[in-house]
Amino acid sequence: MRHGKKVNHLGRKAAHRKAMLANMACSLIEHKRINTTVAKAKALKQFVEPLVTKSKSDTTHNRRIVFASLRNKYAVAELFRDVAAKVGDRPGGYTRIIKLGNRLGDNAEMAMIELVDYNETYNTEKAKKKTTRRSRSKKAETDKVEETAVAEETPKAEEEVKDVESKSEETSQE
Repeated sequence: MRHGKKVNHLGRKAAHRKAMLANMACSLIEHKRINTTVAKAKALKQFVEPLVTKSKSDTTHNRRIVFASLRNKYAVAELFRDVAAKVGDRPGGYTRIIKLGNRLGDNAEMAMIELVDYNETYNTEKAKKKTTRRSRSKKAETDKVEETAVAEETPKAEEEVKDVESKSEETSQE
C-alpha cells in the first residue's frame, strides 16, 4: 500500500528524477511552455512553483537555493529577471496544465504545461471582454461630432476645388 507516499517516482531513481525535473524546469522557464506527459507535468508543477515563489524576492540566498535546484545560471537569471516581474502580484498558481490527448506511439496521456502570465490568448481575452454595445446618448454624441467634422471640411474642400478650377482655366487661356 502507498499510504503517506506523496512523491511520484516516475519510474526513475532519485538522482535521475531530480536531474530530469531540473532540466524540464529550465526548459519551461526558457520557452514558457513545454509538452510532456501528464504525470511529469504534475511532478514538474510541484517542483517549479516553490522556485517561482522564491524568485519573487531577489536575494542572494534565494538565488542560491534556486540554483541548487535548477543547476543552470541562465535559467536562474531569467527566472529572477523576467518571470518574477510578471508574477510579482500573483499569490500562487504560476503554472497551468492543459491536457492534449494521447500520444500515438504508446498511448500515454500528454499535456502542455505553461507559465500562466505568458499565454497571450488567455490574457488578451480578459482585456477584450469589454462590451461593444453603446447607449443611444453616446452614439448620438459621436454622430454629432462626425457631422461637425464633415461640415468643417466641406468649405475647405469647396475652396480647393475653386482654386483648382481657376488654375485650369488660366492654363487653358494661355
